Amino acid sequence: MDFAQADALNQAIRLLSLRHRARAAALIAPLGLHPGQEALLLELARTGPRIQAQLGEALGVEPPSVTLMARKLEASGHIRRTQAPSDKRASIVELTDSGRELAEQIKELWRKLGEETVAGIAEATVAGLPRVLAAMTANVDPRRVGRGVS
Repeated sequence: MDFAQADALNQAIRLLSLRHRARAAALIAPLGLHPGQEALLLELARTGPRIQAQLGEALGVEPPSVTLMARKLEASGHIRRTQAPSDKRASIVELTDSGRELAEQIKELWRKLGEETVAGIAEATVAGLPRVLAAMTANVDPRRVGRGVS
């Protein structure tokens, strides 16, 4: 790939990421949420209760970030944290009734954001985007970079 093509690709990804995050933040702000909190709530809605460290891994964020998000969401009554019976240092995080209701609202906003993001793009192209984007994400995963992954 030549520089012009690489530059165009990298700029497009950077701008999409910035604008998508800003739009998501604008959509969730009326719910009293900050960026990242919606992802944590949706992950719990998808998987059920999780160990806090597992949430960090699933969300791709560092443990202190999960701890901060969890504290804020617990203070607002959307999640509950309990000590894991098998490991006294670990916390199990689960949605409360309020958190489940909020997750349903977020799902609707996420659907809207998805539709906005792909407006005007052919349905066949949209269908393949999750696979392509997942491969691109894996290609730049810091745990894999430099291992010859192509």
